[in-house]
Amino acid sequence: TSARWRSIYNNMKAFIRYMISSNIGEVASIFITAAVGLPEGLIPVQLLWVNLVTDGPPATALGFNEADPDIMQRPPRKADENLISPWVFFRYMVVGLYVGVATVAGFVIWYTHSEFLGIDLSQDGHTPISWHQLTHWHDCSSWKGFKPTPWTAGDLTFAFDSNPCEYFESGKAKASTLSLSVLVAIEMFNAVNALSEDSSLLTVPPWRNPYLIVAMFVSFGLHFVILYVPALASMFGIVPLSVEEWKLVILLAFPVIVIDEVLKFFGRIRNAAHLRAGKLKSE
Repeated sequence: TSARWRSIYNNMKAFIRYMISSNIGEVASIFITAAVGLPEGLIPVQLLWVNLVTDGPPATALGFNEADPDIMQRPPRKADENLISPWVFFRYMVVGLYVGVATVAGFVIWYTHSEFLGIDLSQDGHTPISWHQLTHWHDCSSWKGFKPTPWTAGDLTFAFDSNPCEYFESGKAKASTLSLSVLVAIEMFNAVNALSEDSSLLTVPPWRNPYLIVAMFVSFGLHFVILYVPALASMFGIVPLSVEEWKLVILLAFPVIVIDEVLKFFGRIRNAAHLRAGKLKSE
């Protein structure tokens, strides 16, 4: 039927929308890190893990999205219609930019705060530093009196008595873990956004695609495995996170849903305007 073919086309667009916006976010995070002079937040093996393992199940599950409730009320698409219109590209960029900013924010907040919006980040005992110090970390050896305190993660303790500048090398493991976890969480939320191009999650809730729910649990489960199995955590250069630190991850990741809901709202307004214009022409 026409509805089925339209649904297949929309699911293809959902897959592309999810993958492109997520990858723009990864590129943006790398660019922002280099542009402001931060230590490397995500190492290659972590990005490879996100792209090959974490993203895979949700991206596949998006192919099983049900048709939008109003799919047959929309006018037929033109044969020469672009798959990525200027409006869609703008949405990719807005969501992707937020993914990048939030990923870097997780890294920066750990280094510069012991408390953030009521979330206690001081439990591991790390030493907060200033933004200027973080963006000029290469000059660490010239700083007088810089002695970061040891910090802990699970059974691990990171101390910097012999070389304080290691605080920005081996000592960045917690900040890097937060950055990676924000990226994973935000991409799971972004997969929920991709259920429909313009329909709100209030209209098309996540449980309409149970495969996506399962895929998200699989992806989060895999992330928890590499976080809390010591041998794997060491391989990926990450450390376990506390409950408070997970609160920060969710705080930074969840707004991507709000941002996309706003964009969907304006998308529905655009669609309604185009539909009215089409009816006037036909009359």
